[in-house]
Amino acid sequence: MPLDFEIATRTLDNGLRVVVQPDHRVPTVTVNIWVGVGSRHEVAGRTGFAHLFEHLMFQGSRNVASGEHFERLMAAGAQLNATTWFDRTNYFETVPTGALELALWLEADRHGHLLDAVTQENLDNQRDVVKEEKRQRYDNQPYGTALIDVYAAVFPEGHPYHHPTIGSMADLDAASLEDVHDFFRRYYAPDNTVLTLCGDVTAERGFELVERYFGDIDTSAQPPRPLVEALPPLQAPVRIDRREEVPNDRLYIGFRLPVDGTDEFLASSLAIDLLGGLTTSRLEQRLVRGERVANAVSVSAMGFVDGVSLGLVVVDVAEGEDPERVEELLVAELEAFADAGPDPEQLEALRAQCERSWLSSLADQDERADQISQHVLLHDDPQFVNHHLDRVIAVGPDAIRAAADRWLRGANRATVRYLATDAPTEEVA
Repeated sequence: MPLDFEIATRTLDNGLRVVVQPDHRVPTVTVNIWVGVGSRHEVAGRTGFAHLFEHLMFQGSRNVASGEHFERLMAAGAQLNATTWFDRTNYFETVPTGALELALWLEADRHGHLLDAVTQENLDNQRDVVKEEKRQRYDNQPYGTALIDVYAAVFPEGHPYHHPTIGSMADLDAASLEDVHDFFRRYYAPDNTVLTLCGDVTAERGFELVERYFGDIDTSAQPPRPLVEALPPLQAPVRIDRREEVPNDRLYIGFRLPVDGTDEFLASSLAIDLLGGLTTSRLEQRLVRGERVANAVSVSAMGFVDGVSLGLVVVDVAEGEDPERVEELLVAELEAFADAGPDPEQLEALRAQCERSWLSSLADQDERADQISQHVLLHDDPQFVNHHLDRVIAVGPDAIRAAADRWLRGANRATVRYLATDAPTEEVA
């Protein structure tokens, strides 16, 4: 079922890749920018820089005062934000059509001329903001450090995905102003950036405006480092135990998966969804509805581009149940699925669910723009939104069983267990 969204692309002389997806149903335009820098680009002793810049980008630039970016766009009726992840940093706003030029001017000023405003005072201020974010989102939240532990258990020391996006507060404290300036110069450049316009704008008008505001920004990105060697599945189980004051025991089970964008990753992600993403899935039926040893099961497949991806199963253990037994039952279901492959009826149900959720997400202008930027930046595939469903439907049961057999066996897992207690301790095995 190929879709037919109109998608036009152009690359400016400075290397900026521009995509315009016209959609005139409502008078708004989403401006979505993906920069090819995330935490995987950081080196030892310099972690947290990518996320730091997500904050610094709102603190003023050559012609924009601190806080003015937010203030002017909000006054124009915009919704805006930014996010940082392993493989990228993303800046986005949705504005009324009449405010498109304002949005582009503001984005061009900070993407091309940020460093004029990155002073020692701004750096110190935003370091403190990041520290407070870490305290609130990680340190003082139940299960807040679980994913940090999962990354450390699944990916070896020194691997690009071993450390979390939030980074090390010690590294941020040690960073000089010149260190921060150097990081920006290395990665924030047109030839390391994708800009997508999605909404009430024609392709011709979109290209004209982007050229007007971004065309004179110099190309300066450093050549990308080579991708690391692909990681095989884990060779033996890994376990990290956290004994903390949490509402209930919880298991986080991580798996290495193939690199994003490949047929094998797609098959692996479908295998994970079949294990736990349906009300009729194996883990739901066995752990929650059958044995009643768990209150809930959730699954996800996180696609990464640097040699490996991450699969995750999260199990909320029912009160009074033994986490050891719950994990044993889960492993039994992993093994049974890897041996037998998917049930035909469940596979059809999953395909229907994928179609519904994908079409629903693309109905959202913001989400459509984000998908386009992502797949142009990371996979050089501007037509991804049009052909993704066809790829999903093409994945057969044999491919899913083979992916589960290689990547989702019980022996390949890394388990982080949060065990409720009044006496916090840590055990690693």
